[in-house]
Amino acid sequence: MFTAYVVVTVVTAVVNAGAAAADFARARFVLANSGELGLSPSWIPLLGALKAAGAAGLLLGPAGVPFIGIAAAAGLVVFFLGALVIHVRARVFHNIAVPGGFFALAVASLALAVTG
Repeated sequence: MFTAYVVVTVVTAVVNAGAAAADFARARFVLANSGELGLSPSWIPLLGALKAAGAAGLLLGPAGVPFIGIAAAAGLVVFFLGALVIHVRARVFHNIAVPGGFFALAVASLALAVTG
């Protein structure tokens, strides 16, 4: 079970770090998506920082600081639940699988961290 926890947690951290990097770089797709959702571009650095913090915190769990890993996973669950709500409110469904996938990874990381 520990191996599954480490693998899922590392994958979740890597994809969130990549998403944070795209936010910090103000990638064209990030700006387009935020525009479709009605989010001000001024929010993008904060959202990137939250994803980066979640990624870093996740990695501390398997490294021996489990309460930080659990908190980071829980934070990412809430973050991506919010992203899903925003997509639904804005009726932007063509790319809802992206935050849905991030949400699923965060939930899996949280579940494995709590049971591990």
